[in-house]
Formats: sequence, C-alpha cells, structure tokens
Amino acid sequence: MKVTRFYTGEDNRSHFEDLDIPLNEVRGRLMSDTLGVRGLIFRESDGTLNIDLHVAPRRQLILCLAGEVEIELGNGDVRRFVPGDVYLADDLSGEGHIHREVRCATPGSSCHRTST
Repeated sequence: MKVTRFYTGEDNRSHFEDLDIPLNEVRGRLMSDTLGVRGLIFRESDGTLNIDLHVAPRRQLILCLAGEVEIELGNGDVRRFVPGDVYLADDLSGEGHIHREVRCATPGSSCHRTST
C-alpha cells in the first residue's frame, strides 16, 4: 500500500517521501501489520480550508475519504490527494507545508486522521 509522507529534513524544510506499507496474505486477503495509534479524529469540511505554511500539530496518518487536498512544500513541490489516498503528516518542526482543500465532493465530506 502506497503512503506519501512529508517530513522535516536536516535542512529544516519539508520533503515528500513515498512509503510502501507491506501487505501480507491473511485468510485470502492482503493486510498490513497492526499500526499502533493513540487516537482517531473525524473531520468534516466544506472544502474551503486553506492554511499557509505551518507544521503538523502532531504526527498524523490521514485517510482521504472525499474531496481533494493539495499539500505544497516551501520548495514548490505539490502533491494532490483524492479519495482512497493515505498520507503521513510528519513535519513537526521547520518550515512546514501549505494545506489547500481543492474540491469538496459533498457538504460535510471529510478526511479522518489518526495520531501515531
């Protein structure tokens, strides 16, 4: 399973990294090992949230359920996330990233986040 991570590098800037979560066959299905999390947050949005450069408030694994979100780094790199995408916000210090909600599928659509 593909996951995009953005993290703070030694240069104090955010960078993208593509991760591959290994999946194992269990009873005829592909499953990852259990991931430990501290909490789960559901968030609704009207699709208009835009946040200038900021760091992640905590390490968050974000599962996009509806709509589209863009994450832009200080160097101009942009990634767009759509329903079914998973990304890990892990830039807890430094320059940070820009968050843009590009499209909302329906009023109240959401992404949910888990703190790792």
